[in-house]
Amino acid sequence: MKIASNIFPKPLPALRLILTGATVGPLVDSLHNQCLLEYQKAMVDIPAPFVSSSELLMHMNDEPSYLLRTSWYIPPLLGVAYIVLGAILPRIVSLLMAKTNETSTIGKEEQISSSSALRTKAILAVSTTALIIKLSEYLETSSLFSSSEMNLIVMSAAALTQWGLLDGTLVSLITAVIVAIGGPLSELPFVAAGFWHYTPQASDYFPLKDLDWEILKLLGDDYQDLALSSITGPCYFAVTMDAIALSRWFDVDEDNNSVN
Repeated sequence: MKIASNIFPKPLPALRLILTGATVGPLVDSLHNQCLLEYQKAMVDIPAPFVSSSELLMHMNDEPSYLLRTSWYIPPLLGVAYIVLGAILPRIVSLLMAKTNETSTIGKEEQISSSSALRTKAILAVSTTALIIKLSEYLETSSLFSSSEMNLIVMSAAALTQWGLLDGTLVSLITAVIVAIGGPLSELPFVAAGFWHYTPQASDYFPLKDLDWEILKLLGDDYQDLALSSITGPCYFAVTMDAIALSRWFDVDEDNNSVN
């Protein structure tokens, strides 16, 4: 029971984290998914302001501008993701690093920070994550660099800069690196099931291409052709940073309310 209490956040902070992920998450995610992927189930398309239906019809063969492109499946998925990335996984990493005296993702410096200071840091984390995700769209749609490897280097530098300026803790870094690797891979079942797919222009990562494992056939006979975009790795890193920052704020806010 003690281990469980060290891993899982309190009910109210957990609820706030889930609701934030389910509402703010899709808005931030939509900043780049128009150029990276296409949803195939439960699609939600909201045209950009001042774009008439006739203009949309005229540009059906092109890429019309949308204010929001997502799926009804994304809010609950991101709600779960935010509590896992922002609260549960950092606590597990902290415990594995033998820091059993830390029962939350809050470091020693943050423990003495006020709720307002952590709120400011959380807002900055969400804002910079949005900028990093917008940067991924720019890199994908522009010809600034000729290779996906350079795009990945630039995105990784931006994500690491965000961590260095707003966090700087080892637990957060390890957590974000794990998510940067595992996050894209977690999409494979959804891609295989036809929830969404990455566009040919963005598809540069085939993680299962050289694997000949019988269990992977659960993803379909063509599992080796399942494609992702490598640029999403640093995006997952950045999302983890803002989820952790939000979790810290909600935890301290709850503690302050309990004391009062």
